[in-house]
Amino acid sequence: MTAVAFDTLRFVRTLRDKAKMSSEQAEGLADAIAEAIQNDLATKTDIAAVRTDIEALRLTTKSDIETLRLATKTDIAAVRTDIEALRLSTKSDIETLRLATKADLAETKAEIIKWMISSIGFQALVIVGGVVALARGFH
Repeated sequence: MTAVAFDTLRFVRTLRDKAKMSSEQAEGLADAIAEAIQNDLATKTDIAAVRTDIEALRLTTKSDIETLRLATKTDIAAVRTDIEALRLSTKSDIETLRLATKADLAETKAEIIKWMISSIGFQALVIVGGVVALARGFH
């Protein structure tokens, strides 16, 4: 408990003699002031205890910040790993689609060439048939 020097007896005598208070009033007022002083004033021990608490809080906060920093660093590394895996997966998907599109284009090209040759062959046949028909018609 805090210890502050307060002479209550002298205070009571002063109130009785100079302020003309009754003994009961002076003693009551002296007790109230003594109690207020004893409870509200901080001693060097109180201040040292608060400083110790502040230092402990500072160290705990520093430790918590370091723990948070390391956890954040780990989380960032995990996100980077996930992003890299997603990038590689996307690159692979794009390459697969590119090859599939290339194969589809080659197949379509072959189909177009086949239809063109068939069309040219059919037209040649029609022309030859027309020439043969004309040649028979002149005989």
